[in-house]
Amino acid sequence: MTKYFNINYEMDRAEVHRAIERKVKKDKADYICVADGVILNIANRKPEYLKVVNGGMFAICDSSYVPLYLRWIYGRHYEQYCGSQIFIDIVRCRKYRMIFMGTSQNTLDGLKENLKKENPEVEGMQFVELPYKAVEDFDYEGIAKEIEADEADIIWIALGAPKQEIFMSKLKPHLKRGVMIAVGAAFKFYSGTDVKRAPQWMIKCHLEFVHRIFKEPKKQLKRCSMILLTLPQLLVEETMRKHKKENDME
Repeated sequence: MTKYFNINYEMDRAEVHRAIERKVKKDKADYICVADGVILNIANRKPEYLKVVNGGMFAICDSSYVPLYLRWIYGRHYEQYCGSQIFIDIVRCRKYRMIFMGTSQNTLDGLKENLKKENPEVEGMQFVELPYKAVEDFDYEGIAKEIEADEADIIWIALGAPKQEIFMSKLKPHLKRGVMIAVGAAFKFYSGTDVKRAPQWMIKCHLEFVHRIFKEPKKQLKRCSMILLTLPQLLVEETMRKHKKENDME
């Protein structure tokens, strides 16, 4: 795990999965944030949210641009590990009992049908629609009891950022075990009933954000404008941190 842009990232995919397995075996509760450009932006503008993002096990790098920035600044080669990818990787591995929480029942129904093709054991797992309300108003104790009764190892949360990360931080104290992972739009991508992910050629060319702008223009344009406003400062500050580390080592 390494801190970049003030976020505790785990960039090694194999270590991400080893850490999840260790946590599940220890019967301890924790969470993982899937940090895209939106989370990076909000976390660096709001200190309390940054504490939430760094309050779990670590964040994985959902942004395709952060690895490019780190290559420019540090000369290090990292890869994106997006929420939809870790989601399907864990579903396909068939190692864990899971519970899926958030979004609409229609999306959850479609998600279940599609995931059964990847992992037949999904048939016996719960897909729980969470009520639409402020993050402070959820019955966290009741939700925790439902998860504990299910004996889920992995708790998938899809409420959208920054709500889903705050939700996990508030639920964690009530859980005895399980790893929560907030995957945002992954439920929609794999449900077959909602927004689809960008084609592979757009993903490889770092143009997934363009696809999402066309699908949700009002929401995504606002997010992109905020990222562009704060990005120059983030790049300057990270470059300065690099030089400071180098000077301290001399």
